[in-house]
Amino acid sequence: MKKLLLVASLAMFGSIAVKAQETRFGVKAGYSMSTLKAKSNEGSESSDPLHTFYVGGVVEHKISDKFGLQGEVLYSPLGGKIDEAVEVDQNTFVAAQAKINFGTVLVPISAKYFATENLSFSAGASFGIIISAKTKYEVNAGINLPGVGISIGDEVDIKDQTNTLNIAPFIGAEYMLENGLFFDARYNMGVSNLAKDAANGEKLTNSFLQVGVGFKFGGN
Repeated sequence: MKKLLLVASLAMFGSIAVKAQETRFGVKAGYSMSTLKAKSNEGSESSDPLHTFYVGGVVEHKISDKFGLQGEVLYSPLGGKIDEAVEVDQNTFVAAQAKINFGTVLVPISAKYFATENLSFSAGASFGIIISAKTKYEVNAGINLPGVGISIGDEVDIKDQTNTLNIAPFIGAEYMLENGLFFDARYNMGVSNLAKDAANGEKLTNSFLQVGVGFKFGGN
């Protein structure tokens, strides 16, 4: 009888351990709002936000009822926009628009705390690998009369001027339904200097907000 009770107890605890250490795979996609911040010895300036998307896969390993680890591989165009206009005098103006786009593969790794069965909070770091970097610009100049002025524009590859690695610590939250559908949001604060061969204290960082939806397979 004692042996039967021992076997039953071991089976029960083994079942609990397997249940606690649950691994789920999934996919996710959503909206990304990205900005650039430039610093130098003269001061700092932030770009207008670039509104894009992200898409990729996710794996979550639940260590216990309260704690887990999560890794992801995502793709997202990040960067920022600049929109400046200068009135030279009462009749003459110069306006410039530029969009800086970093095609980035993101590898976020995070620790998760499950406040409830459905709601979790996470903290970690996103390791971004910039695979392409381009600036698209347009400059308009002229006088304040319809059809009078000049306009020039082009797209320039700036990959050689951009560092490849973009590290961004983040915090976030996720709410998952019983069927595996989940909604999440996180803010990533860029800390890496993306300006290659920077001088005079120059630093260019990229931070971004992500809000999206996904689905995790497996589990109960």
